[in-house]
Amino acid sequence: MSGFTIWQYAAVIGAAALGTMLTRFLPFIAFGRDKPAPKYIQYLGKALPGAALGLLIVYCVRGVDYSALSSTLPTFAAILVTAGLHVWKRKMLLSIAAGTAVYILLINLIH
Repeated sequence: MSGFTIWQYAAVIGAAALGTMLTRFLPFIAFGRDKPAPKYIQYLGKALPGAALGLLIVYCVRGVDYSALSSTLPTFAAILVTAGLHVWKRKMLLSIAAGTAVYILLINLIH
């Protein structure tokens, strides 16, 4: 056990849940349900998923050893699967989950 009490764990989980709920509900509270969101907020809703995916790609390739096929192949295969599924289905969770599964499968098969 790490030395934390059950109440400390509950406080952290509660804070995370509250923060998540606040970010989900705040747009409806701020803009209401009857009127459309401002154009800038609509733009962010369309642009941020692709930006988040781009950040994940940069994060994934920053530590790749390009001289070793065992490191390069799984990484770039997972990126291609993730990007291809995202372009095809436009479902971010599906894209990320499938890319992660491909990466884990290939890492375990190659090593």
